Amino acid sequence: MTKVKVDFAPFEYPIAYCIAGVDEVGRGPLVGDVVTAAVILDPENPIEGLMDSKKLSEKKRLILSKEIKEKALAWSIARATPEEIDTLNILHATMLAMQRAVQGLNIEPDYVLVDGNRSPSFHHENGQITSQSVVKGDARVAEISAASIIAKVARDDEMIELDKLYPLYGFAKHKGYPTKVHLEKIIEFGVLDCYRKSFKPVAAVIANNT
Repeated sequence: MTKVKVDFAPFEYPIAYCIAGVDEVGRGPLVGDVVTAAVILDPENPIEGLMDSKKLSEKKRLILSKEIKEKALAWSIARATPEEIDTLNILHATMLAMQRAVQGLNIEPDYVLVDGNRSPSFHHENGQITSQSVVKGDARVAEISAASIIAKVARDDEMIELDKLYPLYGFAKHKGYPTKVHLEKIIEFGVLDCYRKSFKPVAAVIANNT
């Protein structure tokens, strides 16, 4: 159980809640899954240095990711595929991946805090789990920070593995984001199956090649 104090909430929290923090990584890239994570921290086993994963060095993220997985009461990583993103759109696919992350926890949370300004609905056996979106939550809520870190490390690892399969595309460097170099590589070498074909830069390349 986590005692939580939040000054941004529009209502009073009960004294104690089992809180799950949820965040996503990879809404902007042109390739690969959107990756989400849910984390329930252990108040008896605190983790120092939690913050927005984007503000941490790669080395620090790797250290914290390992520590989070060792010390958290529960954690889960989930995804939505490029096919789901193309079918549902990136927002709805992200919400689906967040629901999957919470469903993957081996402890049912009483409350879910989600980074951003939108939250999907979450359910367990007894009904709906109360949830709240928190703007800039990855910098304000430890559970969300932890989720952002393990999701970021997981997705970066996947891009590094993809780079080994397709070294000409430079995935290890740009991590799938639409950099100038990345766009040039797509034009030069074509669109792989793992790309999000509904995203405009990818769709444009496909259209030009047909």
